[in-house]
Amino acid sequence: MSTQRLRNEDYHDYSSTDVSPEESPSEGLSNFSSGSYQRFGERNSTTLLQTLIHLLKGNIGTGLLGLPLAVKNAGILLGPLSLLVISVVAVHCMSILVKCAHHFCRRLNKPYMDYGDTVMYGLEANPSAWVRSHAHWGRHVVDFFLIVTQLGFCCVYFVFLADNFKQVIEAANGTTNNCHHNETVVLTPTMDSRLYMLSFLPFLVLLVFIRHLRALTIFSLLANVSMLVSLVMIYQFIVQRIPDPSHLPLVASWKTYPLFFGTAIFSFESIGMVLPLENKMKDPQKFPLLLFVGMAIVTTLYISLGSLGYLQFGANIQGSLTLNLPNCWLYQSVKLLYSFGIFFTYALQFYVPAEIIIPFFVSRVPDHCRLPVDLFVRTMLVCLTCVLAILIPRLDLVISLVGSVSSSALALIIPPLLEITTYWAEGMNPLLVAKDALISALGLVGFAVGTYQALYELIQPTNAPVSLHATHASA
Repeated sequence: MSTQRLRNEDYHDYSSTDVSPEESPSEGLSNFSSGSYQRFGERNSTTLLQTLIHLLKGNIGTGLLGLPLAVKNAGILLGPLSLLVISVVAVHCMSILVKCAHHFCRRLNKPYMDYGDTVMYGLEANPSAWVRSHAHWGRHVVDFFLIVTQLGFCCVYFVFLADNFKQVIEAANGTTNNCHHNETVVLTPTMDSRLYMLSFLPFLVLLVFIRHLRALTIFSLLANVSMLVSLVMIYQFIVQRIPDPSHLPLVASWKTYPLFFGTAIFSFESIGMVLPLENKMKDPQKFPLLLFVGMAIVTTLYISLGSLGYLQFGANIQGSLTLNLPNCWLYQSVKLLYSFGIFFTYALQFYVPAEIIIPFFVSRVPDHCRLPVDLFVRTMLVCLTCVLAILIPRLDLVISLVGSVSSSALALIIPPLLEITTYWAEGMNPLLVAKDALISALGLVGFAVGTYQALYELIQPTNAPVSLHATHASA
């Protein structure tokens, strides 16, 4: 039995943003008519502006702050150009996913289809009898990569929180009100960053015990505001007094480019939320246009922050741009504000793997044991992300590894193959097939080389990021 059936039949968890006790899936289905796009939670459908905000929010996280280091790994010229190309390809793959989902909704008279459903039905449309008989593995593969991706984000959040809090606490005694003059700050040694991760563990466990996402709404709003204010302050700093860029390489070493790829594709982390967002819209026919507008804004943000951050800090750029900000109270508060936003975003990222994994366990125990089992599994998953973060405490390598392993599969490899298997029997232009095959092949190469390089750096570090014992503000 699939996890989707377990979720719908055996374990009625109404913490989903799409379904609530007051409006169940059966109510939504009762109003469905052939050829229409009936959405669960019709009365609470989102407007164009709300959907745009959700799309932007889904792409702004820790990956954004790692892009300056990614640009360093590619070069000041090749980095921004590569970001643009990856953005165009990633958005194209998102549009492929939406198109295939719509195709099967019309063909099978279904009201809604998620990523796993779309891949499964795409395999069932394949001419090969063997592929059709194993189509259910399509959902399992997508669920696996979604779990790896989302738990990978959670690992990154542990490292991000530990690094930023450690730096703020170590520099507390030397923190000043002057952000405009060069000042060397002697850091006060504190506990290891891995102990900071353990310190956050109980608080994050309590946070994920909130099973209803609606209860996190106010925290999510505060997190969005704090991250927006932080980004404005970061931009305000990095555009000032940019050093001479002539010493920066236009194209970096080919050995570090795979790390760039992993970080870049990690940043485009919204492929899993594309169909849920489209499903919740009042006017889903406008979603393709909104997707292009939203991702154009995201791409501009990525390229500008990545390029300006590298131009400002050069070879000293660290795994997160916040770690390069000066040790004055203004920018220390920026680090804490962004960390506040990341802390509460952990629960939102954690929700996806919890939705997939927890029903598998709770459906196998008596009713009176379901809540304890639910909470126990949540605790174990948070502990797992903490342990993995402790084992790989370098933020840049965690981001690159997660991006190469899972984000590339979901964002680049699977959607083009899905388009081929969906429309092959109906006849496809050979050029379209070649285009899809090329995108998947490039994604597969990035998957293999990026994963190898990240693991190699973990085992035999050759280009460890600079560890700043003194933090400088720009003159």
